[in-house]
Amino acid sequence: MKIKAKSIDAHVEGEILKGPSVLNDPDRFVWGGSVIKGKDNKYHMLYNTWECGDSIPVFSDSWVLHSKIAYAVSDEPDRNFKFQKIVLKGKRFDGDTIAWDAQVVTNPHVKYFDNKYYLYYVGSKDPGIQPKGSKGEKLNKRNRVQQNQKIGVIEFDSFDDLVSGKFKRPDIPLLSPRTRVKPNNIINPSPEGTTPKPDNIIVVNPSVVQRPSDGKFLLYFKGNFYNPHWRGVHGIAISDKPNGPFTTTENFVFDFKDTDGKIASAEDPYVWYHSKHKKFYSVVKDFSGLITEGMPGLALLESIDGIKWTKPTHPFFMKKEVILNSNDTIKVNRLERPQLLIDENGSPKVLYAASSLVNINPRQDGASFNVHIPLENIE
Repeated sequence: MKIKAKSIDAHVEGEILKGPSVLNDPDRFVWGGSVIKGKDNKYHMLYNTWECGDSIPVFSDSWVLHSKIAYAVSDEPDRNFKFQKIVLKGKRFDGDTIAWDAQVVTNPHVKYFDNKYYLYYVGSKDPGIQPKGSKGEKLNKRNRVQQNQKIGVIEFDSFDDLVSGKFKRPDIPLLSPRTRVKPNNIINPSPEGTTPKPDNIIVVNPSVVQRPSDGKFLLYFKGNFYNPHWRGVHGIAISDKPNGPFTTTENFVFDFKDTDGKIASAEDPYVWYHSKHKKFYSVVKDFSGLITEGMPGLALLESIDGIKWTKPTHPFFMKKEVILNSNDTIKVNRLERPQLLIDENGSPKVLYAASSLVNINPRQDGASFNVHIPLENIE
């Protein structure tokens, strides 16, 4: 498979893109968005967002502490999404500070199975200041929350029900880490000598697909390794039902090795099945350019069974750039959290990506957006 990015209807305004092909908000950061075509033939986006401004920490901290999930809708798949409502917040806003997702909700991924919608998301809470002498005693709130991220799911019959709160929110996560291995600065570490599993410390970035061969549901996730520096690794959990229970396997997926023999750092997988090609594909953010065989950007991988993954002939899915209708090409600092709109045959039609023109990490001014890039399949 090879795709070509089409131009988008947007323009540069200051340090941000604006226009019909971009979702941004002057009062909030806007980040990863997941889109599905509804039974009403409208296009429904669930995306993570949170307030910006001088009273909010910088982006690299505020997404961990303040992210919420919002809903936008459009009549078209690649433009004119309009904010409707924030539909999911940390349970602390309802007075519950001990729930597993009390502090934050993020990483939305929406799917439709068996006449129901499923919103997979990541939640976390602050376990509190750790005891003196423990490996976690020096961690601040941001890092304590980050180390407690788990995956949950809510199911609903319609987007009207979602907006009106007619859904059951899980009391327990759908998936939790089995190991907690890190040399230092770790909450509730596993016993010394524990071999880390793919779901080490955290499980985040859920992507769910049904395998046609046996009807099983495959949930892909990212965990964290430190050997000694951070790198993202990925695993897979399997279930008979889209809402679980999921059994986590021992398999590492997307496990391409760096020059030092360690797994190349990647994150943000989006996985789907192509019924015409009879194979799975995944788009991932490649930090180093090892998977793309070029430079950092979005990489494409493929699989026959959803477990063993290989590089296709063209592993470079997309560069960190967008093409405007004016024919100008704009380099972006961030292009990640890829989510796709897939047609009935399994071909990608639109890429939705979290983006910024500038280094967003130290910013408080909401200089981020979600860009909607129409795609042309050329091979």
